[in-house]
Amino acid sequence: MSTSDTSLLGALGHDTAPVDRPAGELRALARLTRSELRLVFRRRRNIALLAVLAAAPVLLGVAVKVSAPQNGEGPPFLAQVTQNGLFLALTSLVVALPLFLPLAVAVVAGEAVAGEAGSGTLRNLLVVPVGRPRVLLVKYAGIVAYAVVAALLVAVVGAVVGLLLFPSGEATLLSGQTVPLSDAMLRAFVVALYVAAMLAGVGAVGLFVSTLTEVPLGAAAATAVLTIVSEILDSIPQISAVHPYLFTHRWLAFGDLLRSPVSWHQMEVGLLTQVAYVAVFGSLAWARFTTRDVTS
Repeated sequence: MSTSDTSLLGALGHDTAPVDRPAGELRALARLTRSELRLVFRRRRNIALLAVLAAAPVLLGVAVKVSAPQNGEGPPFLAQVTQNGLFLALTSLVVALPLFLPLAVAVVAGEAVAGEAGSGTLRNLLVVPVGRPRVLLVKYAGIVAYAVVAALLVAVVGAVVGLLLFPSGEATLLSGQTVPLSDAMLRAFVVALYVAAMLAGVGAVGLFVSTLTEVPLGAAAATAVLTIVSEILDSIPQISAVHPYLFTHRWLAFGDLLRSPVSWHQMEVGLLTQVAYVAVFGSLAWARFTTRDVTS
């Protein structure tokens, strides 16, 4: 058993003195949440993934600086980077969202339950007096927290590198209006939060898959494959009728935040889609996890 795996159990502790049951459960839940977050953000694999995500905007910024792309070349917002470095944050999110960000979340989600089962710590974890549903909720909270940090990291590194390499100041929106840099930075922050919300659906799918196996790598791979399949289906015009129901369909709807006035409809539908996927796959994960015969 690795040090990172045992840290969760060690931090939980076991109170032997009689305590008020609701208060005791609340304290146990708080300890479990803190321990889960430490486990997620201290695991070397997860740190390495964050490092790779942070490196992506740097490489992209250098590439743009050297090549000076024109309109229509590369991913969305790429040509605007040379006019305002803040657009590098948005371009980095566009580049990372189809594969790198979902893959990172898939790895964390796959480890959530399958990793505990594979390392033999799941049985001891369930001794904590908070109940299986709350344990599962804490696991999902750790996944979502990682998704938020990953999306914000890409955006922040992209913004810093962009403002260092390219001009700054007032930003011209896609609709042609010019807004102050502070307004543009606020919009970029909201974009990063929207991206994190889109990754919450991936996390829910991964959490469910993680309850089906004791092999975290297999759970992560299956989650990543499901995400890629959804993206492939979303690119086939012949089945456009199913596109609105795919959890990847409105991932890039945040482009509407870069217009004035902002059109919220597509983003609202995108958020509701993720809520639906979280509800469905969260329920499936709950049904599986609460009835699972844990032997290790």
